[in-house]
Amino acid sequence: MTSEAKSLGIYIHVPFCMRKCPYCDFYSCENSLHKRDAYVQAVCRNISFYGNGKAVDTIYFGGGTPSLLSPEHIEDILHTTEKAFNLREPEITMEVNPATVTEESLKEYRCAGVNRISIGIQDLHDDALKTLGRLHTAQQAEDTVYAAKHAGFDNISCDLMIGTMGQTSDRLSETMEKLTSLPITHISAYLLKIEDGTPYAKKNMKSLVPDEDESADLYLQMVSYLEEKGFSQYEVSNFAHKSFESRHNCRYWKCQPYLGIGPAAHSCMDTRFYVPPDLDLFIRDEHQTVISEDEHPYTIDERIMLGLRLSEGIPKEWLDEYQLKTIQKFIKAGLMKKSDNTIAFTPQGYLVSNAILAEILCGTA
Repeated sequence: MTSEAKSLGIYIHVPFCMRKCPYCDFYSCENSLHKRDAYVQAVCRNISFYGNGKAVDTIYFGGGTPSLLSPEHIEDILHTTEKAFNLREPEITMEVNPATVTEESLKEYRCAGVNRISIGIQDLHDDALKTLGRLHTAQQAEDTVYAAKHAGFDNISCDLMIGTMGQTSDRLSETMEKLTSLPITHISAYLLKIEDGTPYAKKNMKSLVPDEDESADLYLQMVSYLEEKGFSQYEVSNFAHKSFESRHNCRYWKCQPYLGIGPAAHSCMDTRFYVPPDLDLFIRDEHQTVISEDEHPYTIDERIMLGLRLSEGIPKEWLDEYQLKTIQKFIKAGLMKKSDNTIAFTPQGYLVSNAILAEILCGTA
């Protein structure tokens, strides 16, 4: 699908963090009560500004740590959105840190309108969590899942990190066994990437984590295990029980329109634009400053690149004769697969997808 889709998704970037994780390069800033209030007012101003009665079917609070906002803050934002847009049974996701929520606060978020929770667990070993700079323990993580279930959430996602320091096949198995025994419906699993400028990069963490081959083995082990436990891979890093795929995130991969609100938020509607990563500027502006990135988004190459992230793949008619011929060798190598009408990556292919896409789209090996 393209940006001509009838409905819109809204992404709200909440920049506040109790402490920045050493591997993270997302925009975040120090938690501040008075700035949180001013931030929420700015979010509501901007939602009202963009509001045009258009149908909205997904809302996503990402961060940062959205659970540093109070349930009243979330309720204010959702109430403003309801007045400005036409909400159509929306999937409303909020990312939460286990160190910042209780069963009572989760009940209040549920009453405010949130109906999907994404919990930043990452690992279920205390020593690994400490190395990752997380503020919660493994027991807190498990308790948060049960608290969310008791609070009325039936759609619960958890984050998992692969290729972290000290992670072995056995330790990954232990984490996945515990994780899949919890009442969750979705898992987002990411290979650790050492980003320039982060504390991990400065500590030369690349020499301390599993190498590419070891990380690839861990990834394939995870894919196989999660499939056995009923979590089908629907995207390179995402796994879900049937009908519990993230509707909002699928917008990105299916080239459907979304509006970003907040510092560092990105949007793609008729054009692609982003908000500068500056909380104070966002608070001061009557309407958020935006910087244009692309006047003509969703070219055929971008649709191919994003569509191939999904396990359902892309229609063969999106590809020209050269591309279809090029893909044959990847199919023979077990890195891609085809049906009568679609082309898709295999789990092994996802691991080298960037190189394959370069050859398919640019004719370079």
